[in-house]
Amino acid sequence: MIKDKLLEDIKTAMRAGEKSSLAALRLVSAAFKQYEVDNRTEVSDETANQILTKMVKQRRESITQYEAGNRQDLVDQEQFEIDLLMAYLPEQLSTEEIKFRVVSAIEDCDASSMRDMGKVMGALNTELQGKADMSTVSSLVKTLLSSN
Repeated sequence: MIKDKLLEDIKTAMRAGEKSSLAALRLVSAAFKQYEVDNRTEVSDETANQILTKMVKQRRESITQYEAGNRQDLVDQEQFEIDLLMAYLPEQLSTEEIKFRVVSAIEDCDASSMRDMGKVMGALNTELQGKADMSTVSSLVKTLLSSN
């Protein structure tokens, strides 16, 4: 279970004195605990993947802002945290695999125009959540639907 692995990694980071890893892992633990308090339920692996995906997305957005502000130190810190978070997510799909699944979803939904994008994204969201960057998937869907 992801939560158990996280708690073990926190203990390992504490013993090894890895302050930057420990800080990032504690942020994830806090997000899990916040979810449990808010929803009065245990964090499942599926929920953990959703939380981790959201955290990765936030860091990618921060990197964009920090690069615009010429803050390489903060870019490096955010990238470190992304790399750490990605270790808890399922293996990411290749670009070719993502494209194959997008094309399949477009065919399955009988999508022919941009009006059908919501249907296609809905089908792909459950299938690809945590396995692919959904902004990349979205832009690929837009490209393929607008070329029809």
